[in-house]
Amino acid sequence: MEATIVGKYSAVAPVLDERSRRLWAAAESAAIGYGGDALVSSATGLARETIRRGRREIARGEPATSRIRAPGAGRPGIEQEQPGVVAALEALVDPLTRGDPTSPLRWTCKSRAKLAAALAEQGWRVSSTTVGRLLHRLGYRLQSVRKRQEGTVHPDRNKQFEHINATADRFLASGQPVVSVDTKKKELVGNFANSGREWQPKGTPPAVRVHDFPSDAEGKAIPYGVFDMARNEAWVSVGCDHDTPTFAVASIRHWWQRMGQSAYPEATTLYITADAGGSNGYRSRSWKHELQKLADETRLTIHVSHFPPGTSKWNKVEHRLFCHITLNWRGTPLTTFETIVDRIGSTRTEAGLRVHAELDTGEYPTGVKVTKSQMDALALVPDEFHGDWNYKLVPR
Repeated sequence: MEATIVGKYSAVAPVLDERSRRLWAAAESAAIGYGGDALVSSATGLARETIRRGRREIARGEPATSRIRAPGAGRPGIEQEQPGVVAALEALVDPLTRGDPTSPLRWTCKSRAKLAAALAEQGWRVSSTTVGRLLHRLGYRLQSVRKRQEGTVHPDRNKQFEHINATADRFLASGQPVVSVDTKKKELVGNFANSGREWQPKGTPPAVRVHDFPSDAEGKAIPYGVFDMARNEAWVSVGCDHDTPTFAVASIRHWWQRMGQSAYPEATTLYITADAGGSNGYRSRSWKHELQKLADETRLTIHVSHFPPGTSKWNKVEHRLFCHITLNWRGTPLTTFETIVDRIGSTRTEAGLRVHAELDTGEYPTGVKVTKSQMDALALVPDEFHGDWNYKLVPR
């Protein structure tokens, strides 16, 4: 008999909850009759009191319900044991009150453990786990800072985006090269910490300097990227002098000589999208002067469009090239210029991105002046729409 009950219980136990388990055991005991409680208890491991409780529920004819326990059963909630604890917690993390000089968390990290400790100082008894549960119930989540505020929005911002997209589509459809250019964040060269992680033998993390002092660096790497939108290829010149318009245009020139010319042998024009500031800014005389030289050398009509101020992250080179370079060298100390060039050149993506990188040891002094007469000599033709942002340089 006991073996039969064991077999039946093993078959149904996985699908039974607490209430249905005791009702099933009570029904089996009632079917056995005298000594049923002891026999079922021995076969199932359930306490005899649990089985007797089930028999009483059956005798009372209690209706089926989704509840497992009777109303009021279980451990009392913390709000019942300590009324006001939720309000005390919310006062600590509320964005409107957290800056109050009397707030104990004004200068502390708002982790669960810190919040639990702050509540304990006020006389509350609460664990960090309970703090996390209450925060979720109040609608709070762990959040990091997001770079979303772009500053003053230019009234023609969206129109410029539309202009850039339409122009790029027109050039791509005609088989003419379209490139996105910019300077990536400068990097100190040396045994310095680099954010991110990579796989290493256990217990052997690379040891780097505690402080990132420029005086301890071998130099500063200046990666300038030229991203070919049609071919999903890029050229990156790693400079070691200064980020100037001359360096920026030299990088574009290297791309054309090493990659662009062979990829577009029939090209007559080149379309460049760039940021509004920096070495390729729309106000830079030197940038336009150097581009005119490039147009004269290559016999290409160079069209340029700048993204509106404060919208540099919309530039394709940022999220089609630079982000992948950052991922590729994460967690690796950039100890030498060769390491940087190698890491950039080995950047690959599943979408087929290929990158060629070289070290540019040229000197690019700052403070170079372009006179008004030199500007007047340029074959510079502004577009009808925002000629300051959109223009072309015709070979002379």
